[in-house]
Amino acid sequence: MKASDLFVKALEAEGVEYVFGIPGEENLDLLESLRRSKIRLVVTRHEQAAGFMAATYGRLTGRTGVCLATLGPGATNFVTAAAYAQLGGMPMLMVTGQKPIKTSKQGHFQIVDVVRMMEPLTKYTRQIVSIGNIPALVREAFRRAEEERPGAVHLELPEDVADEEGDGKPIPKSFSRRPVAEEKAVTHAVSAIAQARHPLLMIGAGGNRKTTRKQLREFVDQIGIPFFTTQMGKGVIDESHPLWLGNATLSDGDFVHRAIDHADCIINVGHDVIEKPPFFMRSVDAGEKTVIHVNFLGAEVDPVYFPQIEVVGDIANTLWQMKENLKARLERGEPQWDFARFAEIKQHFEEHLVRGQHDERFPMYPVRVVHDVYETMPVDGIICLDNGMYKIWFARYYRAHEPNSLLLDNALASMGAGLPSAIATKIVHPERNVMAVCGDGGFMMNSQELETAVRLKLDLVVLILRDDAFGMIRWKQENMNFPDYGMTLHNPDFVEYAKSYGALGHRIASADELAPLVRECFAAPGVHVIDVPIDYSDNERVLNREIKRLSAQI
Repeated sequence: MKASDLFVKALEAEGVEYVFGIPGEENLDLLESLRRSKIRLVVTRHEQAAGFMAATYGRLTGRTGVCLATLGPGATNFVTAAAYAQLGGMPMLMVTGQKPIKTSKQGHFQIVDVVRMMEPLTKYTRQIVSIGNIPALVREAFRRAEEERPGAVHLELPEDVADEEGDGKPIPKSFSRRPVAEEKAVTHAVSAIAQARHPLLMIGAGGNRKTTRKQLREFVDQIGIPFFTTQMGKGVIDESHPLWLGNATLSDGDFVHRAIDHADCIINVGHDVIEKPPFFMRSVDAGEKTVIHVNFLGAEVDPVYFPQIEVVGDIANTLWQMKENLKARLERGEPQWDFARFAEIKQHFEEHLVRGQHDERFPMYPVRVVHDVYETMPVDGIICLDNGMYKIWFARYYRAHEPNSLLLDNALASMGAGLPSAIATKIVHPERNVMAVCGDGGFMMNSQELETAVRLKLDLVVLILRDDAFGMIRWKQENMNFPDYGMTLHNPDFVEYAKSYGALGHRIASADELAPLVRECFAAPGVHVIDVPIDYSDNERVLNREIKRLSAQI
């Protein structure tokens, strides 16, 4: 068979359903092989967007998302998406073409050493040099992408190799189970938790795995230890749970940090130092606070994270062992925990969260936007955030009830991912309401993918929060006492812009119009773009002063 046919058969053996991307002339054999396969090709308008879509597919399913590009500029356009998947722990395979490697008729035209370029951005990158390498390289790429910690991998398929003839068949997946934590490590951690007076559970991105989520819920329900989450841990446990204390959206000074300050033992499940710190460890004095690292891999120590106890192994199994051990101790009346302070903090936090939910100002106040979106989304609805000022407001104020119902990036934190992520999400979950929430800056970085969404006949709502500026950086600029410079934007008419792609454009003129309009858009088919003017003038007052002042009073 042809090498490109064998490559596609190997993808099919891995369960690949979609390939996102833009083919070039070096991919034509592969393109023809895809045409004859069961795999659906989703052609995008930019390779970066294709990478974001593949990464989101991996994030939602736990299976490797696949994206395709040609050589040179097509491959270099994958760089941001590679970092997005790698830092975010999302399994993704990038497939790029290349000029013939056995003979050259065009010198170095368009040639970049893509394999070396991808080395610092991926878990695994290889050039395929013959048809005989394909089964092993594809199997290894998928194994690496999905192995904890998940991430990005890359394979380069040169034009002449893709056209080779030969024999071969895909290598099947092997049965594999992750190693479990050593019993003594679990016992040591359990002893520290049992001896504490105010233990607290933290859930990070690594806790968002199917079996781990189940064990986390059982741990919280049966052991009764209060919990909080990092931004990428939102929704792992329903945030209406009575033991939920909030999200560590800010690194310090919030209500949840009063609970962290009070805790004498923090059980840190699935935290990754790539994610923005949820709290700062301020002293190496082990007597001040015990931090227990529960993860697939050992702790990567940095200046603000240096846990005293590490329990390394399959997180779900570790949680099960800890739960069973602590249940036995609770039955004997051993742990003497005191959660009164946590309950007090939670009460004040819940009272604070409702402030501004009905604010009438226009352009809209961020808390009102979050509230109205929350009220219009079903429990299983999915919001895909781009990166901007609104991410802080949504992470802190939006109550996620299910895993992966508020998709945000707190690792690379790249702008431009919101719309592509929403497109992939709607492809994976066509039965669920999906909304992209973008700032005007981030939206315009990949706004051309509106055409992709329309062409695919997706039902999608895109909320553009427009402040005509790079709002997050303007806030930082203000916070550092710099004059306002370089942040102002001049946007197109987003209603007409949406219509030019075949989407439906809407604009609100008052705060009261948003919620009814969102409901109408979800009830009608098609891609709906809503222009929402937003007022960020309270960023500094609320996020840097009011929250810290109020939390310090309790």
